Amino acid sequence: MQARSVETSYTRSKIHPQKFALYISFGSILMMFAGFTSAYIVKQSGGNWLEFELPSLFYYNALVVIASSITLHLGFRAFMRNAVTRYRLMVALTFVLGLTFIFVQYSAWMEMMRELEIFLQTNASGGFIYVITGVHVAHVLGGISALSVLLTYALTQKHRTTPTRKLRYELIAHYWHFVGFLWLYLLAFFTLVG
Repeated sequence: MQARSVETSYTRSKIHPQKFALYISFGSILMMFAGFTSAYIVKQSGGNWLEFELPSLFYYNALVVIASSITLHLGFRAFMRNAVTRYRLMVALTFVLGLTFIFVQYSAWMEMMRELEIFLQTNASGGFIYVITGVHVAHVLGGISALSVLLTYALTQKHRTTPTRKLRYELIAHYWHFVGFLWLYLLAFFTLVG
């Protein structure tokens, strides 16, 4: 009886409950980053703010994020068309691009420390950059974990475009695109406000 009411409400609302829960989590994540960026602006206006140019690696990571969203989307199209080899290749490439993002971000932090001598404790401006980008990397790691599940299914299971597998792919893709959008927002914020 209870399963039937959930199915009926899903049919009426046209959105799967798991997608709805994911979108609600996007709202809370956005609120958290809005709080971080608001605190950044307030602290910046208080004086004693060290201005510095972001390492160019931050901008290269924007290209990595965009490329990973494209490959994940192409993978979904291949999944739906039963183009198994292309589907597996695009998911694997997205996974590698996700790992590349982490590596490039780490390299950017190292560049901030070595070349700019900006450390977490040096000044609030550097501290905010490390904390905000670090929290974002934590969300990217969550996406990479989900991508590893998707990749495992792609490589080890016989290909079938079932509703469950389609939903799994869509949930992971929506999350990945959201995390990518979040990086572009943060990059634009640091560039315009910082």
